[in-house]
Amino acid sequence: MTAAAPKPKANMGQPVPRYDAAAKVTGRATYASDMPLDNPAYAFLVSSAIARGRIDRFDLDDARSVRGVIDIVTHENAPKLKEPKLFSNGGYAGTTIQPLTSAEIAHDGQIIAVVIAESYEAAREAANRVKVSYTAAAPSASFESPGTTTAAAKGQNAQFKEDPEVGDFAKAFDAAEVKLTASYDTPTQHHNPMELFTTSCAWMGDNLVIYEGSQYVYGLKNGVAEQLGIDADKVRVVNPYVGGGFGSRGSMTPRTAIIAGIAKRLNRPIKLVPTRDQGFTIATYRAETRHEIKLGASRDGKLVALRHEGAEISSRPDAYCVGGTKTTTRLYACPNVESLVSIVRADRNTPGFMRSPPEVPYLFALESAMDELAVKLNMDPVELRRINDTTTEPIGGKPYTSRSLMACFDEAAKAFGWSQRSPQARSMSEGDWLVGYGCAATCYPTQMAPSAARVRLQRDGRTRVEIAGHEIGTGAYTVIAQTAAERLGVPLEKVAVFIGDSDLPPAPVAGGSNSTASTCSVVMMVCDQIRQRLFKAVMPSDSLAAKARETVGISPAPSTQAAKSDRPLDIEKAFDALGVGVVEEYGEWKPEGAPPDSFRAMHAGQPRFVGGHQMKDKIAYAFGAEFVEVRINRFTHEIRCPRLVGAFAAGRIMNPRTARSQLMGGLIWGMSSALLEATEIDERNARYVNDNLADYLVPVNADVPSVEVIMLSEQDDHINPVGVKGLGELANVGTNAAICNAIYHATGQRIRKLPVRLENIEV
Repeated sequence: MTAAAPKPKANMGQPVPRYDAAAKVTGRATYASDMPLDNPAYAFLVSSAIARGRIDRFDLDDARSVRGVIDIVTHENAPKLKEPKLFSNGGYAGTTIQPLTSAEIAHDGQIIAVVIAESYEAAREAANRVKVSYTAAAPSASFESPGTTTAAAKGQNAQFKEDPEVGDFAKAFDAAEVKLTASYDTPTQHHNPMELFTTSCAWMGDNLVIYEGSQYVYGLKNGVAEQLGIDADKVRVVNPYVGGGFGSRGSMTPRTAIIAGIAKRLNRPIKLVPTRDQGFTIATYRAETRHEIKLGASRDGKLVALRHEGAEISSRPDAYCVGGTKTTTRLYACPNVESLVSIVRADRNTPGFMRSPPEVPYLFALESAMDELAVKLNMDPVELRRINDTTTEPIGGKPYTSRSLMACFDEAAKAFGWSQRSPQARSMSEGDWLVGYGCAATCYPTQMAPSAARVRLQRDGRTRVEIAGHEIGTGAYTVIAQTAAERLGVPLEKVAVFIGDSDLPPAPVAGGSNSTASTCSVVMMVCDQIRQRLFKAVMPSDSLAAKARETVGISPAPSTQAAKSDRPLDIEKAFDALGVGVVEEYGEWKPEGAPPDSFRAMHAGQPRFVGGHQMKDKIAYAFGAEFVEVRINRFTHEIRCPRLVGAFAAGRIMNPRTARSQLMGGLIWGMSSALLEATEIDERNARYVNDNLADYLVPVNADVPSVEVIMLSEQDDHINPVGVKGLGELANVGTNAAICNAIYHATGQRIRKLPVRLENIEV
């Protein structure tokens, strides 16, 4: 057969259907709870009823009397594990609060016992009969609670190394012609992925197999091995499909090593399926934040001073923070910038990554403030952003690799009908409904990390791609298959992709919107290695081989690789020349600027991200613009959001079909973060109240009748070989601000605290 030549690099790939579509709609896709185990026992968690204090004693007699109970594990008889190190400080764990190590209680819902039984029902019944006596202490729940401690984040967290600043903010703000000072609040929110936080562990001699929904199989593998004190090569993590993660499965959980240790002691596989309410405390969440924004501008709208101060809740032992000032201080042109991020320690479980961790809360504050400034200036909010658009970020003066922010605003504004907006607040209505239009910018840093892959090509064109990536619902199988098919010139239906297994070549955590850029870059590289071998077989001379190397993209300039891979390849002729039926290549790729230990760290499950503002000479971000219409009933104060429009530029779009789904879902979630989502906290007891899907509000189809996604064609030759910026976490940024800006336009009321509910409306 003669393979079609790979097409020149384009900004939009083919919108092919999902690789895993049939498996998912027919139920063949297997998740952690679906994995068959040989004669498993079942675990059920007992969690703390207090948020601070200690356990005095357990009364387990009634629980042990339940038929089928095998064992009840508490801190008095739990397997001994090594202390974990926090993910954001170079370790693997989402929290250093390790259950079952002592009688001390650090937060509500902490795991205090594990019941093991012959059936799930018996384990649950026995767990409900466990009686615990506590000595409770008054907990600190949140910002206003007595007993919290506050300190600057810089120096406490390895991932937050700077409070960005430039120029003289105080002097510039004092002299500014127009000034704005405003405070904003965002609430605690929980991920609530559809798949519960299942963990199954089975030992085969000294080797452990873990079935668990994970966004980082290599991190989980190495982290559990470290806690158990065994060689990482003896641990295998398997999860071909993940039922949603949103950051909650990005780091090692506090339960996995415990279940593994119990399975080892009982010499029997164990399956744990926690309940929905337990997921609120045994996993991470988005912490509540507070912000103060100060903007100074000239009369023509140019920013002269910007200060962003943020505060975030974390647990007592862990200095977790997201520090979104890294982005907000670089979004617009401003010569005088100052910022400060603080961590407030309370008696809570440790927060963690949640889709667009820094940008969702921090851009809510900045983009709301920009709208308020536009009102003060009597200026169109879009024009204010245009005046302050920039091709270089203000903190370090580095140029953006590409920046299509205003192109996104122009496209979205046109599609939305922004020109029909009456600028005055409360000037638009229809019957009993006040109508408001709002907009906001969105952005997300372009990140990449080292990856490895193995690709096998057969004479008949069948291709096998192996990489320990993760299908968390984003379409990873699809874009990886497309990359291999395009590079090798074989039909897509002949490509088989294997991911979600730590026995495969390592890939980075599926977070930070880096997966497509990282995995597709290495798959492209390895496919080019195969093409090089095949070209050498049919063009053996040195001159022709050199030409072939250039043709298949093995060149010093990664940005031109795709464009040069346009030479047709006769696969059958090449295999005849080689005298083999299969060609296989393995390769490891790292982005430009990655540290020297990147490949070692990759195998150890420690990602080395490159990109965003951390690039040496440039800064890389994806951008977008979001427009919303809100309607508020002047009598009932009901809030409706009938339209969302977003335009986005994120480098090459590998698959517009899967990308559109990601962007649409992000817009809807952004609306949800403005109007619906909040984890309610009992301030007296530091407990989550609405820890279920009946009371924790999430959107349904009727909440957003119309969602329009526009994807701009953008070429960026400075980021990675595939030209991908990443977009999974782009669309839910800024939407919350756009909603509040529209509410102001409809009502004249400025709301700075999320979520906005009808009782907050005063019209």
